[in-house]
Amino acid sequence: MQALFFYDTEIGRIGIAEKDGQICRVYFTEGQQNQEGISEGFSIRETALIKEAGNQLAGYLAGELKTFSLPLALEGTPFREKIWQALAEIPYGVTVTYKEIAEKVGKPKAARAVGFACKCNPLPIFIPCHRVIGSNGKLTGYAGGLELKERLLLLEGVR
Repeated sequence: MQALFFYDTEIGRIGIAEKDGQICRVYFTEGQQNQEGISEGFSIRETALIKEAGNQLAGYLAGELKTFSLPLALEGTPFREKIWQALAEIPYGVTVTYKEIAEKVGKPKAARAVGFACKCNPLPIFIPCHRVIGSNGKLTGYAGGLELKERLLLLEGVR
């Protein structure tokens, strides 16, 4: 079973998808021309799991929830999955560098590959790639845009 449902949030319209009892995708749809392409292969409906994910997302955005408890489907190369697991361990309100994640996964020279894995993260916010910053302390790319990345970090108390 594959389902997708969209929520209008204070950070824009977000799609949450479920496949086989796990959340498999989060879509930032603001500014995307072809939203129909997003829903291809999914039935548009709010399942109990998607509703729970939407409720947890709303709690997070309200500053009331600091950790998510959802079954997540991580589908990628073994290296990307290892990076996404490391990202999932970054605590609320904490930032780390791409280099630190590379070191954590045993590939200290792979900071750029970590950046690419963040770019390919299918579950932004739930897998918090917004908490990864450049070695110089600056914000770098984010699927939802740098403004959203900064907004999420400010929500978490990161200055």
